[in-house]
Amino acid sequence: MFNRILVVCIGNICRSPVAEAMLRERLPGKQLSSAGLNARVGEGVDPKARQLAEQAGFAVANHQARQLTPALLQAADLVLVMSDGQRRAIADMSPEVLGKTMRLGQWLENGQGKDIPDPYQKSQDVFDYVHRLMDDATRAWASKIG
Repeated sequence: MFNRILVVCIGNICRSPVAEAMLRERLPGKQLSSAGLNARVGEGVDPKARQLAEQAGFAVANHQARQLTPALLQAADLVLVMSDGQRRAIADMSPEVLGKTMRLGQWLENGQGKDIPDPYQKSQDVFDYVHRLMDDATRAWASKIG
């Protein structure tokens, strides 16, 4: 059902590439990709996010940020965003994909859902917190659609 999963954040250098790597590990056989609403095109994963990902065994070294496009949205079976604001931005770009666009943190907080904050240019503590949230969120998604 959900074979092609697209993970979206703003710059495609902190949250979405790490969440993509986590989901790739937890959902073998699925096609995972990521993109940014305002991508820092061509950049690799932010050093703080990369260090946390690699320490946890997730491969992110070859990532290059790319811009979100309507074609990427159309090709996905499921689009996972970090916030309701990003969901609205996708609805503005491609209203027809809103039904398959959900928050990565949908199953956090006992199913109440939670946004995943942007750690870009913030402290190591913020990166640690965001990494833990994404770890929990991707585990929850894997249990739902695995």
